Amino acid sequence: MSCTPLVSKTSRVFPVSELPTQSPLYHAEHSGRYERWDLIRPYEEETDARLIVVIDIIGSWSITYLEELLFDADPLKDIHLMLDTPGGDGEIAVRMTRSMQARCKELTVIVPDRAKSAGTLLAMGAHNILMGYTSDLGPVDPQLYVRQADPPLVAAKDLIYAIDRALEQVYKQPDTYPLLASLLSDVSYLRYQQAKSAIDRMDDLIYTALASNPDRTDEQVRALFEGMEEKSIVMDPKVHSAILGIKEAMATGLPVQEASSGKQWELIWRLWTKYFNLMMGSKRALIYESRTASRVLTE
Repeated sequence: MSCTPLVSKTSRVFPVSELPTQSPLYHAEHSGRYERWDLIRPYEEETDARLIVVIDIIGSWSITYLEELLFDADPLKDIHLMLDTPGGDGEIAVRMTRSMQARCKELTVIVPDRAKSAGTLLAMGAHNILMGYTSDLGPVDPQLYVRQADPPLVAAKDLIYAIDRALEQVYKQPDTYPLLASLLSDVSYLRYQQAKSAIDRMDDLIYTALASNPDRTDEQVRALFEGMEEKSIVMDPKVHSAILGIKEAMATGLPVQEASSGKQWELIWRLWTKYFNLMMGSKRALIYESRTASRVLTE
């Protein structure tokens, strides 16, 4: 009685060198990460730059996670940062820019979707800001992280306005105190003062962010700062959620480049959609990734 072999003699046998080096189950569990790496590599080959990805609120933890992406960076090569953030701590954002600038020849910030508030501040120190029709920067008025809030980032102006209005209401109608006190229970007087201080030092922080590009002269930094002062939407907006698209961003004098077509943007967008799909259904995403490192947390 003859038996049919399970594998045909004509079937292709994959060389060992083409198989994943990881165990089959581990590779399957992390397949999304390997798919993203398969897009990061051709982007780096196309641009001859190191590509790193940061998708997160900008906070104190961001410095250490960013260092994980930069620890072996070649200072003679460019760094391209794909950034998506609702904002965060402006001082941390400036430190991140300085750290990247110290590890590269030129820094390019890529914004496939949004880089609001502290994200815009971070981008101000770059040599280039790559934006498409979907990209959105925003006003750089400060935000505070309030853990119990939803979302947890609160514009300093909004926090101050809420407290001032509450005090005014209590003065006029003392019986409203219990209700207003419960609504604002997560905001201490110290937080209120921090919000005021953050607004007071914002101009200095913007100037510092612009100056964090080591190839800008003092005259260029002053000219950029003065040009942005004229654009009140950037430095003194009526609402924190104001939109700063590619045309508005170009009008500020920032080094914005339009990139909504071509192979570079196609690779950017394909990679971005991988992260977008990863974040769908999550309230919070923390992603720091490069071709050699990966930290991905979603809630």
